[in-house]
Amino acid sequence: MMVSIESTGALERRMSLQVPAQQVAEAISARLQSLSRKVRINGFRPGKVPVTVVKQQYGAAVRQEVVEDLVQKAFSDAATEQKLNPAGQARIEQLKDEEGQDLSFHAIFEVYPEIKVQGITSLTVNQPKVEVAESDIDAMIDNLRRQQATYSKVERAAKESDRVTIDFEGKIDGVAFEGGKGSNFPVVLGAGRMLPDFETGIFGMTAGQTKQVPVQFPADYAATNLAGKVAEFTITAHTVEEAQLPEANDEFATAFGVTEGGIAKLRQEVADNMRRELTEKVRSRVRQQLFDGLLAANMIDVPNALVSGQVLEMQQDAAREMGIKDVTKLPPSDVFQEPARKRVALSLILAEVLTVSGVALDRARVQTKLQDMAQGYSDPARLLKVYSENREALKQIENLVLEDQLIEWLLSQCKITAQPLSFKELMNLDA
Repeated sequence: MMVSIESTGALERRMSLQVPAQQVAEAISARLQSLSRKVRINGFRPGKVPVTVVKQQYGAAVRQEVVEDLVQKAFSDAATEQKLNPAGQARIEQLKDEEGQDLSFHAIFEVYPEIKVQGITSLTVNQPKVEVAESDIDAMIDNLRRQQATYSKVERAAKESDRVTIDFEGKIDGVAFEGGKGSNFPVVLGAGRMLPDFETGIFGMTAGQTKQVPVQFPADYAATNLAGKVAEFTITAHTVEEAQLPEANDEFATAFGVTEGGIAKLRQEVADNMRRELTEKVRSRVRQQLFDGLLAANMIDVPNALVSGQVLEMQQDAAREMGIKDVTKLPPSDVFQEPARKRVALSLILAEVLTVSGVALDRARVQTKLQDMAQGYSDPARLLKVYSENREALKQIENLVLEDQLIEWLLSQCKITAQPLSFKELMNLDA
């Protein structure tokens, strides 16, 4: 087999191959012989069909199948021989297949980049140091009380924590826009569920009052036709209601599934949940700093084939979140190009870090993580059985554990600065 290779880009290669005519003929002959022992043709006993008859009826199809197999095998063998690591499928061009002639074609493909990870020991991480204080637990209990609030009408101006029922209509340059109108819409002041300008405009309103409120849409607003624009809203308040919060007592605790231990038990469960959130938030911030640092220190070319695959995966994930089931209506790919490129680059860099570090999956930690997950379910044994029987699901847990191990190794190599924060400050970071 004749092979020649040329570089047509940073990662793209063009391989020219020739498979000898004799090898093609022998492969076709062998395939026809095999087929003659299996095919059924009227007038011949099973297994006794002459090869010449088989060739007359199936020769073209057999040749096509053999050529396809030879092309793939020739490319695979050549890539191995040349010590190339293809990324994605090769594109076959200028295929020449004539009986009695050598089979020739070009394979266009990308290779994985060669990576020598830089900058690990110069990475710096601000690691949050946070404790869950009693005041933090008090604040969370107050949030739960607000979830159970009842409301009664008041004849005064609206203030913090009041519920105001409104009609509203927004216009931009005098023109109404989709989603800018509502009737009998309840707004709890201070809940932060509306745009800041909109909510601020309702403060101080009384029942029956109408006012004009200018509202600035953020530059990154999800509805791109509104992003960065200013709308004029006409808001009419129908009712102003004051919140009455339940007492934080044993009866209150039962509303959250605490049947024994009362408010003390609820506080304990709330504190445990907050500490779990804290641990995950700290991990997330440390992880992001490490990964951002690795990306900045290792600017690598990435195979377009891998980026395209990642873009499609992100489109499908976004479609699922939006409830889109029609695969022909996936979100536009443009917005995913850069994030996908970063994901691919990071995965390649981390794979090399894993090799350099010598970190190996700790299967005892996998079992511990599974046990921890199972405790949150009513039937822990069933969950463990599901993971033990589903290799793909178990692989996801193994990857999470391996990533934790890799993060720990990176932290052992880099510079860490403690960052004292309150629980509230930490949870509001990057919000």
